[in-house]
Amino acid sequence: MINKHSRIGKLISKLSSNGVDFKKLGEVCEIYDGTHQTPKYTDNGIRFVSVENIKALSKSKKFISRADYDRYYKVKPRLNDVFMTRIGSIGVCTVIESEEELAYYVTLTLIRPNLTKIYSKYIKYIIESSLGQKELRKRTLVNATPIKINLGEIGKIVIPIPPLEIQEEIVKILDSFTELEAELEAGLEAELEARKQQYKYYYKKLLKANDKYNKITLGEVGKVSMCKRIFKKETSTVGDIPFYKIGTFGKEPNAFISQEIYEEYRKRFSFPKKGDVLLSASGTIGRRVIYNGQPAYFQDSNIIWIDNDESKVLNKFLYYFYATVEWKTEGGAIQRIYNNNIKKIKIPVPPLEEQRRIVLILDKFSVLVNNISISLPAELNAHRQQYEYYRNKLLTFKEYVG
Repeated sequence: MINKHSRIGKLISKLSSNGVDFKKLGEVCEIYDGTHQTPKYTDNGIRFVSVENIKALSKSKKFISRADYDRYYKVKPRLNDVFMTRIGSIGVCTVIESEEELAYYVTLTLIRPNLTKIYSKYIKYIIESSLGQKELRKRTLVNATPIKINLGEIGKIVIPIPPLEIQEEIVKILDSFTELEAELEAGLEAELEARKQQYKYYYKKLLKANDKYNKITLGEVGKVSMCKRIFKKETSTVGDIPFYKIGTFGKEPNAFISQEIYEEYRKRFSFPKKGDVLLSASGTIGRRVIYNGQPAYFQDSNIIWIDNDESKVLNKFLYYFYATVEWKTEGGAIQRIYNNNIKKIKIPVPPLEEQRRIVLILDKFSVLVNNISISLPAELNAHRQQYEYYRNKLLTFKEYVG
């Protein structure tokens, strides 16, 4: 409940002690449709707003000509109008806060408020609240692909319309929340970027830029190895042992082989040891996965490893070194790095004790960057939930019954 001693609580007690009017959106706004035509895009002209860039109008890179704008739009967006998505993610709103001319497609609705009765920002916040979303869902065509709400139904959603003074105070409070969220996001992203840059610096300093260590080729480190070829007929969508292809390497598998094939092939042919660094040699070159020793099989030639002797080069040192390599690829649409090219790549080899020290430093940075990467969305999500909670509280009113 809203604290009755707060400024907004006092305003409600003073101006709406018996409740507020609930009205259809169409009673306090005019509602218009975007163009159903597919215009020809140009390099400049009238900026074209879509669902994807509704929250950042100025970042839209699509334009239409003045002629198309005048032809397709009898009602043109203007300052203080509100764009709302009505197809796909329904009910995302943005208030137009500049005089810039804007064009928009049928996926968006233009809401033009009667500013003597309702504020633009209040419309945005009430539509995006749990009450507004519930009202929209009542009228959404869920069987459509994608889901949508017809233009005529938007004006029927029922919302509370408190006095303008109360609306203004609600908008101030919710604006402060959104500004704080933007500042928090910018700060966390800046911290993450700073840590990533620091991480890159240490990579170069510790692994690539140090000339005092002897260099040997990867071919001297160990044999370039790969698993025995698995044919498509030997795989299934369900089974005993995950089979990682280049598209699922480092992700969730979508193919499997039998226990019998796995046991036979890993005994008779090359197979990675626990701790070996698997490397993608096709497609996205240089993706790295440390083999954890669990039963799994890997696509031949596309996923390789160096069968190295850890008394010379540590697996984890090799793992970090791979991230510094500028892979020399060949091929057409699908790039590939061939074994002969892999063998020729030179690697600095410090003494084992120094390798361990370097790995320890990079491990710590890796944990730090990963922790920030995880905490950033978690912290933003917690703040967003807090914002949504207060927004819904602020926009909950007792209905006036005259």
